[in-house]
Amino acid sequence: MTTTPETTPDTTTPETAMHDERVARVNAFGRLMRRPEIGALMGAIVVYVFFSVVDTTGNFVGLTGAARWTDVASTTGIVAVAVALLMIGGEFDLSAGVMIGTSGLFAGLLISEYGLPVWPAIFLTFIFAAGIGFVNGWLVVTTGLPSFIVTLAMFFSLRGINLGATKLLTDTVRVAGIDEGVGYDSAAAVFASEVWAPYGFKIAVVWWIGLTILATWLLTRTKFGNWIYAVGGDKNAARNTGVPVKRTKITLFMFTAMSAALVGVISLMRLRSMQAGQGVGEEFVFIIAAVVGGCLLTGGYGSAIGASIGAAIIGMAFIGIAYAGWNTDWSWLFLGLILFAAVLTNSLISRRFQGGKR
Repeated sequence: MTTTPETTPDTTTPETAMHDERVARVNAFGRLMRRPEIGALMGAIVVYVFFSVVDTTGNFVGLTGAARWTDVASTTGIVAVAVALLMIGGEFDLSAGVMIGTSGLFAGLLISEYGLPVWPAIFLTFIFAAGIGFVNGWLVVTTGLPSFIVTLAMFFSLRGINLGATKLLTDTVRVAGIDEGVGYDSAAAVFASEVWAPYGFKIAVVWWIGLTILATWLLTRTKFGNWIYAVGGDKNAARNTGVPVKRTKITLFMFTAMSAALVGVISLMRLRSMQAGQGVGEEFVFIIAAVVGGCLLTGGYGSAIGASIGAAIIGMAFIGIAYAGWNTDWSWLFLGLILFAAVLTNSLISRRFQGGKR
């Protein structure tokens, strides 16, 4: 007697297929929540409303207050955007803060001690900064050492050079008299002027917005942007698919150093002088802005817009605390709290809307 083999009935129904996370369609809200900067945007709204309530001057919500906090945010955001791209590429730069002072001192010494016109001095400063960034990147990709170690070594080296060289050449720890250089007025108009004089908006805000747009375009519309995400996500896989990993990382380090040089030049033109310790410690603020903006410490994820929103939060915090009449020393506590809150919020959003484990 022969028996017919039993067949297992197909229990897959349209209803179960619809619940398969691999094929489920994501609605517009879900796509929005997957954006790396959405957590920072939500935080920025909360911070703005909070300081609008506790403000004792009545200026925070006006254009005068906006001019104040965007000024702080702009000089932070210019470098934070570059740091964000570097972090997306899987690396850190702890020398970005001291590069501000180094660049300002370099340009200042060329102008005040060697009589070079301001514009050639600025040009050479950007070349010098690109060289420092190249050294950082080359050492990282050649030695295989963590960028944390390489750039920390550069941080201490530049800090020592800033103090030693400035003291040797000027007998002080600062350079001054920049406004006496040939071409200072035109350079100050480009780097240190006001664009909305009645309210005090600085031209640095224009530089900040411009670099954010440029970085966003690079990340979302160019092959180089794809390379950045690829090397940050998995550099070995990226290398196997033909991505120039070394060149990409070195370029990112150069861009970060040149962004810091831009802030150094802006500070030099504004103050007409530069202290040897300028910018020291700011590197952590740049990283905070990038992380608050959604960048992962492990690389491969983040956005330039998010870093700019993170910088805006920092600007609102520093000015908002002063407008609230509180001791400004509390600003650093606030930075620590928003860093923790931002990382926690981004983690929860990621797990909820990107299919992470719950």
